[in-house]
Amino acid sequence: MSVLLLQVFVSLMLVAISVAFFVWSVRRREPDHADRLSLAPLEDERTTLAPSNRRTP
Repeated sequence: MSVLLLQVFVSLMLVAISVAFFVWSVRRREPDHADRLSLAPLEDERTTLAPSNRRTP
Protein backbone atom coordinates (compact mmCIF):
# COMPACT_ATOMS: atom_id res chain seq x y z
CA MET A 1 0.00 0.00 0.00
CA SER A 2 2.87 2.38 0.72
CA VAL A 3 4.17 1.86 -2.83
CA LEU A 4 0.84 3.02 -4.21
CA LEU A 5 0.95 6.16 -2.08
CA LEU A 6 4.51 6.82 -3.18
CA GLN A 7 3.54 6.38 -6.83
CA VAL A 8 0.61 8.78 -6.48
CA PHE A 9 2.82 11.32 -4.71
CA VAL A 10 5.53 11.16 -7.39
CA SER A 11 2.92 11.41 -10.16
CA LEU A 12 1.34 14.48 -8.59
CA MET A 13 4.74 16.09 -8.19
CA LEU A 14 5.51 15.50 -11.88
CA VAL A 15 2.18 17.05 -12.86
CA ALA A 16 2.82 20.05 -10.60
CA ILE A 17 6.28 20.58 -12.10
CA SER A 18 4.88 20.32 -15.63
CA VAL A 19 2.16 22.86 -14.89
CA ALA A 20 4.71 25.19 -13.29
CA PHE A 21 6.96 25.04 -16.37
CA PHE A 22 3.95 25.63 -18.63
CA VAL A 23 2.91 28.72 -16.68
CA TRP A 24 6.51 29.95 -16.68
CA SER A 25 6.82 29.56 -20.46
CA VAL A 26 3.48 31.31 -21.08
CA ARG A 27 4.55 34.26 -18.94
CA ARG A 28 7.80 34.52 -20.89
CA ARG A 29 5.76 34.42 -24.13
CA GLU A 30 7.72 31.44 -25.43
CA PRO A 31 4.87 30.01 -27.55
CA ASP A 32 4.76 33.13 -29.74
CA HIS A 33 7.28 31.63 -32.11
CA ALA A 34 6.50 27.94 -31.62
CA ASP A 35 5.35 27.53 -35.22
CA ARG A 36 8.59 28.96 -36.56
CA LEU A 37 10.66 26.73 -34.29
CA SER A 38 8.72 23.63 -35.29
CA LEU A 39 9.48 24.27 -38.97
CA ALA A 40 13.15 25.15 -38.48
CA PRO A 41 14.47 21.61 -39.07
CA LEU A 42 12.66 21.52 -42.42
CA GLU A 43 14.39 24.55 -43.92
CA ASP A 44 16.78 23.83 -46.76
CA GLU A 45 20.37 24.76 -46.28
CA ARG A 46 21.37 27.40 -48.79
CA THR A 47 25.07 26.65 -48.74
CA THR A 48 26.63 25.40 -51.94
CA LEU A 49 29.37 22.86 -51.87
CA ALA A 50 32.62 23.63 -53.62
CA PRO A 51 33.22 21.43 -56.65
CA SER A 52 35.62 18.60 -56.09
CA ASN A 53 39.07 18.85 -57.66
CA ARG A 54 39.37 15.09 -57.99
CA ARG A 55 39.48 13.55 -61.41
CA THR A 56 37.45 10.47 -62.06
CA PRO A 57 38.97 7.80 -64.33
